Amino acid sequence: MPTIIDDIKKYNTIHFIGIGGVSMSGIAETLKNLGVHVTGSDWCQSEITDRLISDGIDVTIGSDLEKIKNADLVVYTAAISKDDPELVEARRLNIKTCERAVFLGKLTEAFKDTIGVSGTHGKTTTTSLVALCFIKAGFDPNVQVGAILKQLDGNYRIGNSDYLILEACEYVESFLHFHPKAEIVLNIDNDHLDYFKNIDNIKNAFIKYVKLLPDDGLLVFNADDKNSVGLNRYTRAKSVTFGLENPDANFTAKNIKFDKNGFATFDVYQDGNFFDNFTLSISGMHNVLNALACIGLCTNYGIPTSAIKEAFSSFTGANRRLEYKGSFNNIDVYDDYAHHPTEIKATANALNRKVFNESWVVFQPHTYSRLKNLLDDFAEALLDFDHIILTDVYAARETNVFNISSKDLADKIISLGKPVQYIHDFETIVKFLKKSAHPEDVVLTLGAGTVTNIGPMLLK
Repeated sequence: MPTIIDDIKKYNTIHFIGIGGVSMSGIAETLKNLGVHVTGSDWCQSEITDRLISDGIDVTIGSDLEKIKNADLVVYTAAISKDDPELVEARRLNIKTCERAVFLGKLTEAFKDTIGVSGTHGKTTTTSLVALCFIKAGFDPNVQVGAILKQLDGNYRIGNSDYLILEACEYVESFLHFHPKAEIVLNIDNDHLDYFKNIDNIKNAFIKYVKLLPDDGLLVFNADDKNSVGLNRYTRAKSVTFGLENPDANFTAKNIKFDKNGFATFDVYQDGNFFDNFTLSISGMHNVLNALACIGLCTNYGIPTSAIKEAFSSFTGANRRLEYKGSFNNIDVYDDYAHHPTEIKATANALNRKVFNESWVVFQPHTYSRLKNLLDDFAEALLDFDHIILTDVYAARETNVFNISSKDLADKIISLGKPVQYIHDFETIVKFLKKSAHPEDVVLTLGAGTVTNIGPMLLK
């Protein structure tokens, strides 16, 4: 580790463009704690940028070309456009630039045992579970997670060990820059089609990722997922499977029961033999699968069952994963990051295991390309809620060259026989919900963009 860190410390100042991103902020905080001088910029103020500033990192909202002049290295996210003024200035001045995934991949080289949690859905929750298991077992891991985790009081952890646990994102094949010793593959689904174009390209990216494993590594993958089955053919590393439907999976769950909060208690079987009983403090059947992936990995790392149980008991969910925000007029408000039809269905399943009267969902589609490619699937997924409110697409890195809008999604839902409200601005949504929702109902804000701001507005 010291050699890699010493190489990074050769840069007196490292500037992060898009520092408010959950991965970028974690990297920036990690470097600051290692003694590197860090600055950054982001187009939007957020809870994350406020936290960075309070931690002593110089963050500009907007752009600041003077900071570029003082930087020795500029790190940027894949979401940053090529004509970003700071990036253009850095290249004009011949200052070295590095994309986030490449830089993070360099950091993974610093650790003898990097554990990457990958998959289209469930990365943040499973990374959090694995990290807490390692912490409870006294393994003192380093952690990079894609959300604010209460137990870390942030989205990163500096440990004193050779373990680095992090999310391994497939978008633009970012995870191919990593140096993993162990991998979890939760699932492979149709997403990021603006980059991958089709499911075969996505599957090929995961195959290349699995090939990165050393012969003495570990692959943990989902035996229920048709796109993940067979990944073990591409590595000599030890493979461990988990699943709920495949009886041949190494780790499976039986006798699953849910309480009034939707939290599961279940028996785990290893290779057909009873292993132990576990209880979660997060809701939904999809989280039973995430827990099995965690158990499969942690057991192979020698983590005692008692530590796994303690971690499961203490983990009440990462930020924006069916997160309870509070209540008004005896109406509970939740917030969730789901922005893909499969994730929406899983969130609806988890929510519907709770006890309430009627559900109100406020959905903000994330990127025009995703809405265009998965329009029918989004409409079907949203039918699982009693009342549907749509607001405008959160564009993120895109411009609307796809001739698509939330009104198209509204029309599709209506054609399926379900009424829907399309409301442009958040203030009007808040007024509508306060007028329309009743005591013992639940409100869920859904999406990866600014829709998360509606919950606090309702509760104010």
